[in-house]
Amino acid sequence: MMVTVLVFGEMLRQAVEDSEVQCEVVGPTTVKRLLEANQDKLAALLPFLSKGELLITINRKVGALDSTVKDGDTIKLTHQVHPTMDGAMWQNP
Repeated sequence: MMVTVLVFGEMLRQAVEDSEVQCEVVGPTTVKRLLEANQDKLAALLPFLSKGELLITINRKVGALDSTVKDGDTIKLTHQVHPTMDGAMWQNP
């Protein structure tokens, strides 16, 4: 069972080795747990996560850190420089 993570934005792309990462999942999980469980590939994104600077979409729909992801889903992560000004903070408290 796999989830695809797509990384967009210059800051995030410089932080991770690949802009497209396949992550194995055992069952449904949250975006936050998925990122934390795949630190070998996505550890560089955790500082952005803790600062609330990730805009998350799941299968082209706005998501949040506590959104559920499952086999076959595609997660798009985009860097938000000023999340409170850009409106992303309400999605990622």
